[in-house]
Amino acid sequence: MFDQKITAVSEELVKKASGLGVWISTAESCTGGLIAGALTSVAGASACVGAGFVTYSNEAKMDALHVTSKSLDLYGAVSSEVAGEMARGAQAQAKAHLAIAVTGIAGPGGGSAEKPVGLVYIAAAGGTSKDALRVKEFKFGDIGRSEVRRETVLKALELGLEALNSQS
Repeated sequence: MFDQKITAVSEELVKKASGLGVWISTAESCTGGLIAGALTSVAGASACVGAGFVTYSNEAKMDALHVTSKSLDLYGAVSSEVAGEMARGAQAQAKAHLAIAVTGIAGPGGGSAEKPVGLVYIAAAGGTSKDALRVKEFKFGDIGRSEVRRETVLKALELGLEALNSQS
């Protein structure tokens, strides 16, 4: 179902998390559950994957992950601030050691001059310590909806692995 690169990184992340006794959760907007899907496609993922939240709407982000309406109003759903709040919310709601969150504009529409198609924010809460938070911005460009989502999944898994590798 997933390409070889995503499968390899998913396997590495599941192995690392299982070995460390780390519980992982995901919070996804533009990827619609694909990160959780990639992780759970790995045999043995039940040892480390706890929960996945698909929060496509702003209301879902607020209700399920406790993203603040203030952040959504000030920065917009596609922002580093909201990605960070999504990760923190998923970490808290699932009682996870590591939460990976993504929000972005996959296209083909929905972009603007300030926030073009292909703009994605990925956050990882936890890893090094419960309080650690990493947020990265990616500008994939207007490479097509499927490809933006694929790249987002890959970069999110890599960020999760980076968070765990800095722990050991």
